[in-house]
Amino acid sequence: MNPHAINRLDRALAKICLSCPVCRHARKTQAGLAFRLVKNAENGLCPFCRAYERVYGRKPHEPPANAAADAP
Repeated sequence: MNPHAINRLDRALAKICLSCPVCRHARKTQAGLAFRLVKNAENGLCPFCRAYERVYGRKPHEPPANAAADAP
């Protein structure tokens, strides 16, 4: 795990990623333009995707481990 401690800002940014229509579509369909966009842009461009990975321990384009846990 990242030595960076998860704080309130990380949780707030991750919550935005949960409600992002592009990220939600990528997690749901696992294919298409939205999936490729999120997969390629998550680490370098999007602070919300980076926070999502720190908080939930998985990439923003990966399907949810528990569907109830990712409900906005």
